[in-house]
Amino acid sequence: MTDQAVDQDDVRPAEPPAAPASFLGRTRELKELRADIERAGLDTLAGRKAPRARVLLIAGRPGSGRTALAGELVRQLAPRYPDGVLRARLADPDGTPVPVERTARDLLTALGVPAPAGAPEDVLTEALRTALTGRRVLLLLDDATGAEQVDALLPDAPDCLVVAVSGGPLTGIPGVRPCTLGGLDTKSAVELLTRWAGSVRVTVDPRSAENLAEICQGQPAALTLAGGWLASRPQAGISDLAKRMHADTDDGGDSPPLTRVLRLVHDRLPVASARLLRLLSQAPAGTVDPHTASALAGCSPARARAVLDDLTALGLLHAADAPLPEYEVPGCLHPLLRALAEKEERPAELQLARARVLERDVRLLQSCRAAADTGSPQAREKLRSLPPALRFASPEAAAEWLTVRRPALLAAARLAVADGDLDTLARRLMSQLVRAMVAHFGTQAAAADLYGIHGLVLDVAERRGLPREKAAALLNLGDLDAQTGRVRDALARYRAALDAGRAANDPYATGRAMESVGGAHQELGDHDRAADWFGRALADRLARDERAHAARLYGRIATAHTYAGRYGEALRNWRSAAAGYRREGDTVAYARALSETARVQEYAGRPEESLRTCREAAEWARRAEDSRLQAALQLRMADTLDRLGDPTAARLHRAAAERILGKEGPAWDPEPDPTGAIGPEPLANACEIRSPSAED
Repeated sequence: MTDQAVDQDDVRPAEPPAAPASFLGRTRELKELRADIERAGLDTLAGRKAPRARVLLIAGRPGSGRTALAGELVRQLAPRYPDGVLRARLADPDGTPVPVERTARDLLTALGVPAPAGAPEDVLTEALRTALTGRRVLLLLDDATGAEQVDALLPDAPDCLVVAVSGGPLTGIPGVRPCTLGGLDTKSAVELLTRWAGSVRVTVDPRSAENLAEICQGQPAALTLAGGWLASRPQAGISDLAKRMHADTDDGGDSPPLTRVLRLVHDRLPVASARLLRLLSQAPAGTVDPHTASALAGCSPARARAVLDDLTALGLLHAADAPLPEYEVPGCLHPLLRALAEKEERPAELQLARARVLERDVRLLQSCRAAADTGSPQAREKLRSLPPALRFASPEAAAEWLTVRRPALLAAARLAVADGDLDTLARRLMSQLVRAMVAHFGTQAAAADLYGIHGLVLDVAERRGLPREKAAALLNLGDLDAQTGRVRDALARYRAALDAGRAANDPYATGRAMESVGGAHQELGDHDRAADWFGRALADRLARDERAHAARLYGRIATAHTYAGRYGEALRNWRSAAAGYRREGDTVAYARALSETARVQEYAGRPEESLRTCREAAEWARRAEDSRLQAALQLRMADTLDRLGDPTAARLHRAAAERILGKEGPAWDPEPDPTGAIGPEPLANACEIRSPSAED
């Protein structure tokens, strides 16, 4: 068959090949790797127990099948490790090393171990080693870029095993012998071609099949693309493809076989499909769904999914094992596709494609957040205004999408910030991502991701000179630091936020920062400074006639004085707080302020006054229908009556409390705490990322 005849054939989308029945070839390599597990290490020869996990290293060029070999080895060994298999990729699709902190956090999450938000690398790696102590776990570390990455994640558990995949030796880790991969043997290479192209063409022309395998140097990735090309052209012979690859003389004919076969496949794709294939190199995290593909190519999601399925049938993409349609760009193809995109597309077109992806993600996140708030008329109206393709059928569907796309969305935010030319879209994306995560997962569950996002917001704000957004990011980071016990770090962030808030002339950020500085001093036990900063925040609120916030700050000042043992000052401030709540008509807060006043009176040695105040507070709690507070006050009055020598009345109050608790559950009676007895503002609403967009 002539080349011209082949060119005139219709290019038909290939049917995806059947899932491989077994792993192909690599029998010798698998045998060596399994034998290496049993090989005595230096510690064993010296009579010592190995202090760390054994490391098996599979080294090879991208496209050599190194990840597939590691996966097959893990599959065979998994039964020997009852505590499970953990997997992590140590490099992004573009080859950038993944920070050890991020990998350690993901592994801890997979183990079900909570990792403090914003914790440094050494804390997280130590937590990972602790979590793996006493377990038999098989750890697969793919795409390692250096020994430092692997060494930081090695468990101090000799019963664990680490399988590392890298492009070369991991110099610096003792006792590691690399299993270096070359090409597949001829028989396995021809069988791989057969699985894609069918047995008929291989059977009628076995010599050409062997020749093509030799041209591809036995590289599984190149053979897969060659087989996909043949599968999509039923009338083409194997010899035709071999001739085409021989005729490819670009770069002097010295290009690697994977580069040549990709170029051949790309050049024979329909124009729209070829363009989308090139643009997939711009997909964050190397994963793409129909929405992302449609944004890259500027087409409908349905059309984008059809093209993605065709590319998958050609071996150019892998269908991800996910509940929603998602595709992975093979790591070996990513740099080649990026080079093709930079050659064929203008820089402005690539930037526009990235901008379209960010804009689509922003709109999807808006829809995702609105889907979580089904009881809000504004959210329902927001959903109705969106195109059908961007709507979610239910809150559960929105949460599932957010869970599946979370790595790609976080990668999109990191890439957009690193790009530096799309800061406006990056700010909108991060704002909507924070809101969607809080809406579906809650602040505590999403704290680790939120910490990273707020750090990116801070980077953009400092680069662009945006003091208001800088203040918001610092406040949110400070809140997360405080929650994880890094109070001094939080204090430094709050002070920086105060400076940024003043520079932006933002009264909200300034007031929040002053109050947060006071809370940090309170947590550190410096009650005098805490009271001073709360007083500054109070003066700021009073100047703006914000009475509800002022009443709460009176309570926080009173709490600081209570800790310091200045009961007279504490009582004056609790009375001011109670008066403020009463003027605002907040009956529940008024009753609780009276309850705290009674507590301080008890501390001050004035039990009779405490008893009278407790009775008044109980009456207001009854009016407010706060049964738990009523029960707590009944118990407090019982304790006071015991101290006053009236056990009979004390028993009556305890009986009343038991009746209430029998209906309502535990009483509300917290001890004074550094955040204030009435409670601080919720973290999720503490200081939102600001955006100039009216849609936000």
